[in-house]
Amino acid sequence: MEKEIVMVKTVINNLHEYKKDSILTPFFMILEVVMEMIIPLMMASIVDNGVAKGDMAHIYKMGAFMFVAAIIGLTVGILGGRFGARASVGLAKNLRKAMYDNIQTFSFSNIDKFSTAGLVTRLTTDVTNVQNAYMMLLRMGTRAPFTLIFAMIMAFTISARLSSIYLGAVIVLGVILFFIIRRTTKYFDQVFKKYDDLNASVQENVSAIRVVKAFNREEYENKKFTRATGNLYKMFVNAEKMMVLNMPIMQLTIYICILLISWFGAKSIVVGTLTTGQLMNLLTYCMNILTSLMMLSMIFVMITMSTASLKRIGEVLAERPDITNPQNPVFNVEDGSIEFRNVSFSYNKNSEKSVLSNINISISAGETIGILGGTGSAKTSLVNLISRLYDVSDGEVLVGGRDVRSYDLETLRNEVSVVLQKNVLFSGTILENLRWGDENATEEECVRACKLACADEFIQRMPDKYNTYIEQGGSNVSGGQKQRLCIARALLKKPKVLILDDSTSAVDTATDARIRKAFAEEIPGTTKIIIAQRVSSVSAADRIIVMDDGEIAGFGTHDELLENNEIYREVYESQTSGGGDFDEKAGEE
Repeated sequence: MEKEIVMVKTVINNLHEYKKDSILTPFFMILEVVMEMIIPLMMASIVDNGVAKGDMAHIYKMGAFMFVAAIIGLTVGILGGRFGARASVGLAKNLRKAMYDNIQTFSFSNIDKFSTAGLVTRLTTDVTNVQNAYMMLLRMGTRAPFTLIFAMIMAFTISARLSSIYLGAVIVLGVILFFIIRRTTKYFDQVFKKYDDLNASVQENVSAIRVVKAFNREEYENKKFTRATGNLYKMFVNAEKMMVLNMPIMQLTIYICILLISWFGAKSIVVGTLTTGQLMNLLTYCMNILTSLMMLSMIFVMITMSTASLKRIGEVLAERPDITNPQNPVFNVEDGSIEFRNVSFSYNKNSEKSVLSNINISISAGETIGILGGTGSAKTSLVNLISRLYDVSDGEVLVGGRDVRSYDLETLRNEVSVVLQKNVLFSGTILENLRWGDENATEEECVRACKLACADEFIQRMPDKYNTYIEQGGSNVSGGQKQRLCIARALLKKPKVLILDDSTSAVDTATDARIRKAFAEEIPGTTKIIIAQRVSSVSAADRIIVMDDGEIAGFGTHDELLENNEIYREVYESQTSGGGDFDEKAGEE
């Protein structure tokens, strides 16, 4: 029950400016029902008092009233539909915005809880389900029960004995519907997880289509997609097997009720306890009651589906960022000095082994620090703590002499610029992508940043130069070009700390050397941390950190580590024993 209350609150809290529409829709639906209930009474009056008695004036009078009631019913029905559409579409818009806004506040640890495909499904399919259910709830959810109640009341005023047939049918159908809904709910809870798998398959295939074709894996991907759609198909078939029972049972009940009312009603007319017009009324109300029951069954199906969707939406809205601003944040980073004090870190709080253990490092402002280590040695985890993409489990990380947790997040991340391993370019021009670093940057500043990152040389060869359009994900530039554009974007922030997380891996060593030389000459006051797999990329650094299994295995200059650190020496010898990198000399020049 508590979950249901939370879900109702989720809807109410996101109606905002559409609350008025949500109130007016049921109001107009009730008026429409009233008009529909009045019309059969007028028809009965025409038959009993007009046709039977030959009173044409009465027929004209009741006909006029019926016409007015029909016009009013049509008008309020249109208004109800209009306001209902506004309310449901508005709710969908607000839910998507609320989720999207909340996702933007997520830290990396929050994002790790949801798959990308899962978030896409929640923002699209799940919200659409809630939108359709809310529309049906406002209109049919008001219309059906009120029609049922009014029709039942009107029928009992005509003949309580015959109307008991309706009451029995309602009870029987209500029990059957309850069991059908109960059985199908578990299937719909699982359906949307299958949607996540389907979206994940599509997203992965489309984003990596070049790799798929390069390795001739189209058949494998087709089988994987077919498997995902097959699982979704099975879940829907299992749910529909139960739901299809609803319609024939409803139809059978309607026919039985019509037969019983016609049979007993005819007898009542013969004995004079019922008029022909009243029997017509009862048959009309019979159809109204049973049609309302069919509508209610459809509403329950939609609610069942949307409940699963709303639950998933609520999970995103209820998620609170693990990393937030302190109460009185600091808005100024003094310099680029960095210090790790007894730092330990784990992605999972319940994990027995930490990703980083007992890290103690002190880096002066303006230093160039290299980080070297094997795959899985926690190099990226180490630098992610500096810009507070994650929080430490124990100890503290200081930037500019203060704990990173004391800074305003925006201030810290503007001063600690990170070029991640998997940086992404967005659809738009090169200039638009560069201005992610500084939205107010002039074209001259963008050009200077690109020259530092050795990106200007290939941009100038492009047909529209800095106005060249970049496709989604940067699919129309090479890996090395993408990395250099991402470095230039980070430089535009004019940070006190610049972190390059293996972000020159796709460029040749000559270009890598030129980038490092430009950094040393042009931004000497910026602390530079370079994660690399190549010794040549870090050998000229002021000091080098050697990582091994989440611990500091060595920290010193290139010469010191060659003399004292076995891991560093082995890596150096393995990379230089073949005569060095293919264009090492060009890089030195």
